[in-house]
Amino acid sequence: MAFDRTANLLGALVLAVGDRMDEATAGAAGHSDSAPAALSALLHILKDPSIDLLRRVLGLTSSGTVRLVDRLEADGYVRRVAGRDGRQTAIVLTPAGRQAARKVARSRADVLEEALAPLRRSEREALDAAVSKILVSLMREPGAVRWTCRLCDTQTCGRYAGACPVGNAARERYG
Repeated sequence: MAFDRTANLLGALVLAVGDRMDEATAGAAGHSDSAPAALSALLHILKDPSIDLLRRVLGLTSSGTVRLVDRLEADGYVRRVAGRDGRQTAIVLTPAGRQAARKVARSRADVLEEALAPLRRSEREALDAAVSKILVSLMREPGAVRWTCRLCDTQTCGRYAGACPVGNAARERYG
C-alpha cells in the first residue's frame, strides 16, 4: 500500500515527538509505561475513578491496571478509597501524586513547545486547525479504550470552556 509524503512525514513526526514525550514524562513520573498518563488523567479528567474506568482510559487490562495502581500507591502518588457506591474502590491522587502529575504536564508541555518552536504564529494557527480536524476524525466512540485526551491538560485545551475540538465533537455526536 502506497501513501504520500505528508503521511510519511506525519508518521515520523508522531514517533519523534512521542519518543521525546515518553522520555520526559517517564522521568517526571518516576515510571515509564502508563504511569504518566494515569497521573495526568487523574489530575485533569477523572474524578476518583474506579480501576475499571482507569483501565479503559489507559487501554490496559484489569490486572495491568491493578499492578500500575499498586506501583503508584507504593510510591505515595495514589491511594485507594471506598467508591461512591461502596462496592468499588476509587483511586485518588495524594498531594505527592498531584505534584508528580503537574510535573508530567510541565514535561509534556516543554517537549511540545520545543517541537513547535520553529513555527511562526501563522504556521501554528494553520497546524492547530489541521490537527483539530485530524483529532476529531480519529475520535473513538463512548466507552472506547485509550482515551485520546488521557495526557491532555484540559485547562490548556479549554475542554470545560467549550474550546476542545474532540470534546465538542463528542458532545455533538453522542450528547
